[in-house]
This record gives sequence, C-alpha cells and structure tokens, in this order.
Amino acid sequence: MKTDIEIAQEAVLEPIVKIAAGLGIPEDELELYGKYKAKLSDAYLKRLGSRPDGKLILVTAINPTPAGEGKTTTTVGLGQAFGKLGKKAVIALREPSLGPCFGIKGGAAGGGYAQVVPMEDLNLHFTGDFHAITSANNLLAAMLDNHIQQGNELGIDTRQIVWKRCEDMNDRALRNVVVGLGSKADGFVREDHFVITVASEIMAILCLADDMQDLKQRLARMVVAYNHKGEPVTAGELKAVGAMAALLKDAMKPNLIQTLEHTPALVHGGPFANIAHGCNSVRATKAALKMADYCITEAGFGADLGAEKFLDIKCRMAGLHPDAVVLVATVRALKYNGGVAKADLNTENLEALRRGIVNLEKHIENLHKYGVPVVVTLNAFVSDTEAELDFVREFCEKKGCEFALSEVWAKGGEGGIALAEKVLETLENKKSDFKLLYGDNVSLKEKIETVAKEIYGAGNVTFAPEAVKQMQRLEMLGYGSLPVCMAKNQYSLSDDPELLGRPEGFEFRIREMYVSAGAGFVVVLTGAVMTMPGLPREPAAYRIDVDESGRITGLF
Repeated sequence: MKTDIEIAQEAVLEPIVKIAAGLGIPEDELELYGKYKAKLSDAYLKRLGSRPDGKLILVTAINPTPAGEGKTTTTVGLGQAFGKLGKKAVIALREPSLGPCFGIKGGAAGGGYAQVVPMEDLNLHFTGDFHAITSANNLLAAMLDNHIQQGNELGIDTRQIVWKRCEDMNDRALRNVVVGLGSKADGFVREDHFVITVASEIMAILCLADDMQDLKQRLARMVVAYNHKGEPVTAGELKAVGAMAALLKDAMKPNLIQTLEHTPALVHGGPFANIAHGCNSVRATKAALKMADYCITEAGFGADLGAEKFLDIKCRMAGLHPDAVVLVATVRALKYNGGVAKADLNTENLEALRRGIVNLEKHIENLHKYGVPVVVTLNAFVSDTEAELDFVREFCEKKGCEFALSEVWAKGGEGGIALAEKVLETLENKKSDFKLLYGDNVSLKEKIETVAKEIYGAGNVTFAPEAVKQMQRLEMLGYGSLPVCMAKNQYSLSDDPELLGRPEGFEFRIREMYVSAGAGFVVVLTGAVMTMPGLPREPAAYRIDVDESGRITGLF
C-alpha cells in the first residue's frame, strides 16, 4: 500500500495559473511562489466584494482518537466529489504547524487520494506565513524588553508581563525560561515563557482580520503587560504595530494550491482548536465564498472544540452563516470510544460500537443547538463490516441526520460522490437557521458555564482562585462582552482525556484565563492543556529524511 507522500509525489500537478484561470483569476492577480503555489493579490480580494456568496459547508468530527477520523481527508475528498458532479467548489483549509508534523501527528494535507498538493511544501515552510507570524510575535517581545531596559516610560510591572515569545515547534524546555541573564546591558532578569506559533495571538488576529487596517487596529489592542497601577499596556503603546504589520504584509494574503484532482484550495492560517480558535482565515473563507458556488471548510479537532469556536467566534465576528455541517466519524473511532483497544479495532464488535456511538450522538445534539442541518459521514476502512455500517446508518437516521459513507481515501472524489449528493440534497431541502450559543452581554462566567454544560456535558464548573481574580479583572477592564475561547484537551468532551464516550455530570475545572484583546476573545485554560506541546518518546522526525535528489520521505 502506498503512503500518503508517495501518492502525492506521483501526482501530476497543474500549473497554479491554470487552476486560477478556472476560477476566472488572471495571472497578474497572483503572486507566484514557484509553479504550484500562489497568493491572491489584495486588489483581487477587494474586487471580489461585489459578488454574491456561495453556500458555506463546515466539516467537523467526533473527538479525535489514535484510530484517526480523517476530517481533512473528508474535506478534500468532498471538494473533489463536487468537481466530479460538475459543481464549482473551493476548499478552505488551515496551514499545518511544524510542531505536530515533526512530533506525533505527521503531515496534515489530507490522505490517500484526497490530498492538497504540493504536500511537502504545505507541511514544511510553505509560503512563509508562520515564519512571518513568529517574527512579528518575537519582535514585539524584543521591543517590550527593550522598553523596560531603556527606562520603562510606561511603568510596566515586570511581574505582570503577559506577552510570550513563540516558535513553531514542539519544545517543552521553552515553556518556562529566564531571560536577561548576564550583565546590566543584557536586559532585566525575569521569568519568561514560549508558546507554539499557532497559539500566538498574532496567529488568531491574522485569521480574523478583514484587511490591513483591521489587522493594525487589532495588533494595537493586544495586551502585553500591566503597569504598576494594574492598567493594561498594549502593543500600540509600545509603538510596535507598524513594524509588525510590515512583517505580516504578505502573510495576510490567502494561499492558492490544488488537490490531487485539481480542485482549488485556499490554505491560510492555522490556529490550533485545543488552545486557540481552530479555523482558517476569515479572508480565505470569504474569498472562497465569492469565488465559487460552494465553500467547503473545516474546523480543528472535534466539534466540541473546532465547530464550537467556528460557530461562536469566527461566525460571530465575521458575520458568516453556515448552510450545513458535515460530521465525520469512523467505526474504528466509535469502537475505541466504546472501550476497545487500538490493536483490536479491526474486529467486528457491535456491542462496543453501541457503547461508543454516544460520542457521535452528543456531537449531533450539540450541532443541532446551532440550528444548522447535519450530515453524518463515516470515513470508510476496509475492516468495517456491513453490520457495523448499518448500525451507524440507522442510528443517524433516527437522530434526524442525513448519512453517507465516504471512501475518499481510497477512491478520491469518486469515493465522495454519495456524500456530496447527500450534502447537496440537504442544502436544497433543509433550511439553516443558524444561531449563536450565547449572547455578547452575558457575563464571562455564564459564557464559560454555557459551553461547559451545553457542549461538553459538565455537571458543574469550578474556578481556581486565580481564575476568579482574573475573570473579575477582565470584566472590570471592559472585556466581559467578548466571546470565550476554551483551551481544552481534544480527546474527551471533558477536561480529562481519559473520559471517553459521553461523560456526563462531571466537574469541569477552570485554572486560568487571559484576554486576547486584539483577536477579540478571552482564552480560558482548563485541565492540563499546554500552549507549548512537547515531543513524544519517538517523534515523527525520526522517520523524515531527504535523499540526494531532494526527494523527501517519511512525511506521513
């Protein structure tokens, strides 16, 4: 059996100018990064504004497991299937982070015959967007420490610095560091921290900003520290906005690539859903809606994280209105949620499937709370039996969901036609009555409790004493009207990754919260979730290599 990278390397790609031409984009509206990658010009994006929007389709999934769900694979395959049916669709995805690529997850360009390409470029440096975000983040950190060194005119309390440095790699040794060691000229000695680039507020801002003006306004609002009076100090006050915006000028432009079957794909931005808001950029999504009749996008991890944030944060801020949701599951993952060990997932086990399908049930119920029609798809594996597939199909139909089997990993777009037809049927016959889970004017505590109880299934929510102080301070400073961005483990609906299936009535623990004032949300940290992941015992980097001809191997 061929690996994903082998399939991708054997593909015959079309020049990106030809992909663009199919969308009516002339070559002079592209900024080319070689033969197969391009950025859309700002002038072209502005001209798109007068066109009507297509339909918005969100792809999400049940909680991820070691068995894999194939959400990106399904998204790509669905886009290819729309093409097979003669429908004009554009896929809108996030860019992969180097951290999980070299850590535990491997590549993130889809899989099998449903991939975006060139997959090696996408999984590695791509067009440099993440490097630009890293540089802007660390420029601000350098300017902050330099301001303190040069007299601290703003009266920054060095015990209340909240801006962290970042890099796009899993490096647990950088979670907590000391900077400024050495002589007096080397800076003020203080504790500092690193987050992974995808957790930087600048990543969130890039993905939520409408244009350069909006980007600069958001950058200016970012809180970097507090002064001795307890008042916030912003990036605008540090006079860092112009230089950061210059670094981000090109990164603001969505990237155009293609799938294995030449379906256009806009891949732009990449915040994690377990520690950030988990969606690709608003600019890319809005552009895709104008460029095609159907925009197919995805949100990270399970629907309790990615979909909730897509709907409650991204749609709220950008005025987006999803027309349908595709919920991805696998028989293997459902059996895993039913207590089957990973090594035994290939064996038919209807009892375990019956126990584990409650995870799917909860996600269906959650999505229905937003008033959007749901289509459930099973990403097929050869080990699935007819009895297992029939069980899931009947379950979904009883829950009022459309159901389709997806075979896009093995068959590409052809294997997604049944799913595409079911989505088109849903768009035609079921009205989306999208509504947010909570309003802007309720308290932060009420917003947190609403998500924890309504989406996760918690019985009660407890707040650490420090979290209570932080919440009170944020509301006093005027941030109480912002939505909440929950930082939670992705493996369980709860804050405990060991609680699989559908845990109910559990205690949900809030340990910390802080404002991302530029992004426009309050980040709420739960359980033991980390904003700087570490590498596993045997990282994926062990398997990655490149030969003398430049051919990369082991990248998923």
